Amino acid sequence: MEVINDFPYNVREIENVFIPMRDGQHLAARIWLPEATQDTPLPAIMEYIPYRKRDITRGRDATNHPYLAGHGYVCVRVDMRGSGDSDGVLTDEYTQQEQLDAVDAIEWIARQAWCDGSVGMMGISWGGFNSLQVAAKQPPALKAIISLCSSDDLYADNMHYMGGCLLGDNLSEATVMLAFNALPPDPLIVGDRWRDMWHERMEESGLWIDKWLRHQRRSEYWSASSVCEYYDAIRCPVYAVGGWADGFTNTVFRLMEHLEVPRKGLIGPWGHKYPHQGIPGPAIGFLQEALRWWDYWLKGKDNGIMDEPMLRAWEQDSVPPDNSYEDRPGRWIAEPLWPSNNIQEQHYLLSPYRLTPLSSASEPERGTEPTTMGLQSPLSVGLAAGKWCSYAATPDLPGDQREEDGGSLIFSTDALAEPLHIFGTPSLELEVSSNQPQAMLAVRLSDVAPDGKATRVTYGLLNLTHRDSNAEPTPLEPHRTYRVTIDMNGIAQQFPAGHQLRVSVSTSYWPLAWLPPKPAQVDISFNHCVLKLPVRCAGHEEDGLTHFDAPQSAPPLEITNLAPSKHNWLLHQDLATKSSTLEVVNDQGCFRINDIGTEIHRCAREYYTTVGNDFTSARGETVTESSFKRDDWHTQVYTRTVLTCTETNFIIHAEMDAYEGQYRVFSKNWESTIPRDLL
Repeated sequence: MEVINDFPYNVREIENVFIPMRDGQHLAARIWLPEATQDTPLPAIMEYIPYRKRDITRGRDATNHPYLAGHGYVCVRVDMRGSGDSDGVLTDEYTQQEQLDAVDAIEWIARQAWCDGSVGMMGISWGGFNSLQVAAKQPPALKAIISLCSSDDLYADNMHYMGGCLLGDNLSEATVMLAFNALPPDPLIVGDRWRDMWHERMEESGLWIDKWLRHQRRSEYWSASSVCEYYDAIRCPVYAVGGWADGFTNTVFRLMEHLEVPRKGLIGPWGHKYPHQGIPGPAIGFLQEALRWWDYWLKGKDNGIMDEPMLRAWEQDSVPPDNSYEDRPGRWIAEPLWPSNNIQEQHYLLSPYRLTPLSSASEPERGTEPTTMGLQSPLSVGLAAGKWCSYAATPDLPGDQREEDGGSLIFSTDALAEPLHIFGTPSLELEVSSNQPQAMLAVRLSDVAPDGKATRVTYGLLNLTHRDSNAEPTPLEPHRTYRVTIDMNGIAQQFPAGHQLRVSVSTSYWPLAWLPPKPAQVDISFNHCVLKLPVRCAGHEEDGLTHFDAPQSAPPLEITNLAPSKHNWLLHQDLATKSSTLEVVNDQGCFRINDIGTEIHRCAREYYTTVGNDFTSARGETVTESSFKRDDWHTQVYTRTVLTCTETNFIIHAEMDAYEGQYRVFSKNWESTIPRDLL
């Protein structure tokens, strides 16, 4: 990363400003103000998230916002209602109140003397989600957005559910927010009322996992803020960015296909990170790319960015399987439009253990091969799946798939005679039956090297009760045959000559996805079961692409490290009790922010356990610690959430304890039992 110290504009920082809302509440904002605005107003860029501008995101903000401000933009980083130093209580994600507050904040920014009336909105993850949602509200001053690592569909393509299956990230995300919502505002910003604000948050924010588990099918709860329900409401230009190791990549494809406004898409090899900090690399000069976008749409500079292809992506080369990568070798490819005429759907027929391209054969000869194959996977399948969304807190990527394949049905091609390039979203059509009214399938597409190592390329999940609808799931009739489609996540990948494609099918994928109520045997009938691959005809149109610059940023935040961070995934197996526990360690250590003197310690641990083949033994537990300390101000918050199940119910237990100094000042327990709804 190249650190830039000299910019075209001198910048003044305003540590805190309170922005009034229509109901009298106030949102706290930090502003980076180019000094030139004293004479000439400039466009503004707003980032709007609940992750605390004062301290927790201060490091990221320090590298991003001064850089953009130094090139002539007023940058405004806003704490959402109920977070950081803002008034109120945060009671759920992506609410209508959140979006209305953003509209008010944009209108306030546009009215300031330092703003020329044009506002952009940019953010990653939550900030990418609400950039899309706020754009759909059409505030007049909002002229363009950049949405990174976000989703247009809160039910089908989010950290809660996938293919109608409950994701393990539902529990971990709920834990993150339980801890964040319990953090106090800074007394140096809000004054003596900080303690009352803190206690109000802990008492009233609520247990979000309870809400999310009470909406197990697609409903208005999810669709109200899913912009896929109203693409035409977005009237401003959109730059959508994702990463293949991230959980939200499919959104980029859908936005390019369905939006009617000027738009661009970019997908790199990265996890859940800004691309100039992208891991796996290569990272790119994303802040320079963002400036080109803002210069075009907010300053009217014809810099050619909209003459370039609509969609650019990093086509990954084959690599051996690993739980972490510093870089993914490959190349940038581009398509002028999406969907692209340069993508052709290639079909591969499934027969026992084999994948046969339809271009080279008709229906494979049956001979004495079985026409049906059944499977009931052991609960160990999924322990090498990695995280649904990689946060580059290694090692959280999928490992060698051979052990997973031992508990799956596998179907492989012959060695490829020539390289194969895919770009898009593969899918698998199967004819299946089950001996239980509820069952799930996990499908993996892997690159198998000549030495046998298997690297997962992409995957998909399907709760078979959701085979026809996420809104109206229906039980399976045991032993009845159904035709189903399992969609896999989008990818750009090259398979080398001499390698094999492998499709692996399992009936469990724990703990990435929660288990069905009972073990189920699923039988596959080989009646035109088809793998559909989006095959790309590699061309020369990439030769003229504008190259991305090397990563740049403003100077990093000055901190003093007090204790090291620790990240690990540990698998504990007890052969005597037949229990397996996956432990995820995310300890961010302890550090002091030098300019404000605050010491921060944050740590989270997750535990996912099963015993034998008992599907009701599935147990997820998360524990967090959060501490803020400065002079005589010292607060600590501890949370613990446990999710278990029976065949008919989910059972939640959660607890929170908060300390001021050495005294416990708040304690609360939650207990709830939620019926399973075909899940």
